[in-house]
Amino acid sequence: MLVTFTDFGCHGPYLGQMQAVLRRQAPGIEVIDLINNAPATDPGRSAYLLAALAHWWPQDTVFLCVVDPGVGSERLPVALKADGKWFVGPDNGLFNVTALKASSPVSWYQIIWRPGNLSASFHGRDLFAPVAARIARGEEHDWLQSWAGPDLSGWPDDLAEVIYIDHYGNAMTGIAYRDEMAGQGLEVNNQKIGFSTTFSGVPKGSPLWYQNSIGLVEIAVNQGRADDVLRLKIGSRVKMSNYSQPTTS
Repeated sequence: MLVTFTDFGCHGPYLGQMQAVLRRQAPGIEVIDLINNAPATDPGRSAYLLAALAHWWPQDTVFLCVVDPGVGSERLPVALKADGKWFVGPDNGLFNVTALKASSPVSWYQIIWRPGNLSASFHGRDLFAPVAARIARGEEHDWLQSWAGPDLSGWPDDLAEVIYIDHYGNAMTGIAYRDEMAGQGLEVNNQKIGFSTTFSGVPKGSPLWYQNSIGLVEIAVNQGRADDVLRLKIGSRVKMSNYSQPTTS
């Protein structure tokens, strides 16, 4: 299975061009677009989103990941194998959280293959997609060279910021939910928000935070847009606090 994770947006020709390569070079292998509006040109925050999303996919899934503001520069093209899944893309921090949170030792590789024609602005299509297709086909990894991997020091387990805002205006953070958090509040933009397990646990128009479906702390407004009501954007800082109202079960 091939899965795309990009910041290309939902319009334009880029995803389609990458998909054409995948379908031509890995015929018969399912291609799924997981997300194509990851934080734009922001591999650091995208790294926390990718790690949370990838957890739910089966072993042998190959993730083609392109959040690559340094495309065409000296940054390395790499592949990571973590928890039986493959990740192909740039070495710019995008895979670091996945490696940190892996349940067993990971393997890093540099991509040493280069195509005859390599666009300086679209490595996703010309370099990463062919490598991802080759891995998905189960072919030998002679395009890859073992590598010690990047320096992961300085990468915290959690990122106390908004990392993604969805179609409804709900704001995912880079904080992994833990059971002991349920009695705590959350502060963002000088506003205190209580925990609820469901949207309906608070009145219509009221804010809440909750454990979302991929295990992250998420901020919402019941039948409203948290990004508008709470003035949230990618990068808004959050912190857990002792404030606990309205906590519901």
